[in-house]
Amino acid sequence: MEGILDAISKLLFWFTLAAGVILTALHGGAIVWAFRDMRARSRDVLALIVAVLLVALIPLFGLIVYLMLRPRETLAEAYERSLEQEALLQAIEEPETCPGCGQRVKGDYILCPTCHTRLKQPCTSCGRPLHLHWSICPYCGISVTPQVVEPVGEASE
Repeated sequence: MEGILDAISKLLFWFTLAAGVILTALHGGAIVWAFRDMRARSRDVLALIVAVLLVALIPLFGLIVYLMLRPRETLAEAYERSLEQEALLQAIEEPETCPGCGQRVKGDYILCPTCHTRLKQPCTSCGRPLHLHWSICPYCGISVTPQVVEPVGEASE
């Protein structure tokens, strides 16, 4: 009977040791993950230290609290979002206008309908509208001669 109790005691010891090693590894992994995650979400050193200490000192509940309180987006996501917003604002604020009269024109206009200023030139190969300062057609690759912007209506009068 003592042999069985001794075997159970040894088995319980090894099981407890294995469980302790696994839980310690998981706790260490959670601390490292919290450090990396907070570093990707904030530049604030104090917030980084608080997050790591929270996860380190209160093992399971600290991780849950950190997950509830951490910043919603990473710094890379915030930067990407700000770039998208800037591009949208730039597109809204800078509509295409005629250099001759300042009227708004569409991107595919070749001439300004108001003052007849040449805005673009048609490609000799594919016929798509090209900016006057381009020296090559980006659609078909043919070389074109860059031109100067000048009002067509005033030159012919």
